[in-house]
Amino acid sequence: MKVLIPILLCLTLNAFGQEVCSRIAIVNYQEVLVDTNTNQKGEGLRFYLDKDPVAKSYLDKYQEGSDIRLENALIGTLGTGLVIGGLLSNNDDKRKRVLLVSGVSMLLVNFLVAKTYEYSNENNLLRAIKEYNKKNLPKIFFQPSAKINSGFDFMVAKSWDF
Repeated sequence: MKVLIPILLCLTLNAFGQEVCSRIAIVNYQEVLVDTNTNQKGEGLRFYLDKDPVAKSYLDKYQEGSDIRLENALIGTLGTGLVIGGLLSNNDDKRKRVLLVSGVSMLLVNFLVAKTYEYSNENNLLRAIKEYNKKNLPKIFFQPSAKINSGFDFMVAKSWDF
């Protein structure tokens, strides 16, 4: 029980810190922000991808897929409600445990489904860039982050100054 609250806190803080920095693509030896300050992901490449109708359709599909889904919001709210209900419940331990376990299970499944959908949607942006690069100039060079590319890659760097 005492482990449950820190895990939920970590998941919540992770969700807030996901999109702090924008991704960058290289176009004509200049850096272009892929995710501008608008709430549409990939909007920074629209100027280039609009030149190709197939690339534009993939970008539109990517942006539609990155919208907040009502199903995920409802399931997350219901799971959070069950967890809070279990924490505030002063009934017997069995009912409290059922509420907590079912709430945490709903939150974990919802999180995994949302991340899987986000991962598969990222392919639409990569396809849009690939289609554009086949027929148009200047070429767009975009390397997605390691978290999306392989899931478990990380880098540790240390510089020494003497």
